[in-house]
Order: sequence, then C-alpha cells, then structure tokens
Amino acid sequence: MDQPRRPPYEHRLHVRYAETDQMGVAHHSSYVLYLEEARIRMMAEDGLSYAALERMGIGLAVRRIDLRYRQPAYFEDQLVIRTRVERVRAASVLLGYELRRVGDGECVAEGSAELACVDLRQRPAPPRILPADLRAAFEARMA
Repeated sequence: MDQPRRPPYEHRLHVRYAETDQMGVAHHSSYVLYLEEARIRMMAEDGLSYAALERMGIGLAVRRIDLRYRQPAYFEDQLVIRTRVERVRAASVLLGYELRRVGDGECVAEGSAELACVDLRQRPAPPRILPADLRAAFEARMA
C-alpha cells in the first residue's frame, strides 16, 4: 500500500539583523541560507539527520539554485518557508520553495534547488545513487 503524500514542509524563522543591509532589508544571499535551513529541518523531521548522512559519506551537493525575489523581507519579519519535493531521480532531487511573510501572507520569494547525491569519501566527490531511505523520504513528500 502506498504511503499518503505529505503536504509541503513548513519552517518558520525570523530575519536576523546580521542578514540585512543598511536599510533593514534581508540581503539576497540570506535566502540561500533560508532554503538550506528549511531543507535540513524537513529532512530531520523525516528522521534523516544531515550530519549522520555526512558521517556515512553521503552528501547533497547543490547543482543549481533559482530564486525570484518578489517583496523585501525586513529585520524581525517572521517568514514561513514551504518546501516541497518536485522531482526525484536516481542520484538527484529537485526541491521547490515558497517564502511568505507571516502576518500579511505576502510572497517574498520563490525558487528551487537541485541537489545531487555525492560520495564524500572520495575527492572530488563523484555522484552516487540516492540511498533507499533518503529516496523514500523524498518520494513521500513529492508535490
């Protein structure tokens, strides 16, 4: 029997002062960190510690990041990052993201990240097949 599909994972965070420019606007580079934090927390909720994966020699290297900025996020704004799995391949996964400001619901950014599974025990780290448990967790979250 197939597992039911789960809704997008939601992670909340506050824009910190160090992430903003002189005008109090979240710097564009901060959004990449927000996406990464949401992904790692989603995996942890699914019982997949990213630190444990790395200790086993498994990494998820970013192949591509696409971001579209829609509205500024400001110091102390609370954001909710909705993370969904859009595609799972043998050795990669594509995640979609939507970042909204809590309160007014404005979409501040949306984007995607393609991650390649790599073998961290080798240099340079070559691609490798996604481990079965990791693949199953991502598939359970497919959009």
